[in-house]
Amino acid sequence: MKTLTDHLSHYAAYHLDARNVATHVVGVPMIMLAVATLLARPVWLVGGLPVSPAVLVSLACVLFYLRLDLRFGAVMAVWLAAFVTLAHGLAAQTSTLWLTAGIGLFVVGWAIQFLGHHFEGRKPAFVDDIVGLLIGPLFLAVKLAFALGWRLDLKADIERRVVRPRAQAPGAMA
Repeated sequence: MKTLTDHLSHYAAYHLDARNVATHVVGVPMIMLAVATLLARPVWLVGGLPVSPAVLVSLACVLFYLRLDLRFGAVMAVWLAAFVTLAHGLAAQTSTLWLTAGIGLFVVGWAIQFLGHHFEGRKPAFVDDIVGLLIGPLFLAVKLAFALGWRLDLKADIERRVVRPRAQAPGAMA
C-alpha cells in the first residue's frame, strides 16, 4: 500500500500552479460539504447518536487517513466531523433546501476545481488514481501544516519526488 509521501507526491505533481492550489482551497471544502450533505439523509439513532451514510463514509475516510499518518488522520477526523455536523444541519431542513445546498455546492465546487486545472494545464489527479479524491482534502491539511512550519521533513521528501516542468520554480509545494 502507498505511503503518505507516495500519495502526496503523486497529488502534488498535478498541483504545481499556485492558482490551481488556490482554487482547491475553495473547491475541495465545498465538495466535501456537498458530499456530506447529500449523504446526511437518512439518519438513524444508534445508541442515541445520529448515524447517517455521511458518518459511515467519514469514518471510513478517517481510518484511511489514520493509516497514512496519525497526526494528519486526527486533523482530518476533526475536519470531517465539522462537515458532517454542518451537513446534518442542512439535511434537517426541507428537502428542497437540503438538495439545493448539496447539489449546488457540488456543482460549484467542481467548477472551481476544473478552473484550477485549466490554469494548471493538467487533468485532475483522480483521473489517473481515484484515491486522489481522498488525497485532495488531506493535501490542504498538509499545505497548512507546511505553511505553519510543521512537518518540513515531509515537505522536503515530497519536493524531492515531484517532477516539475522545466519552467516551474522549486518550492511550488510551499
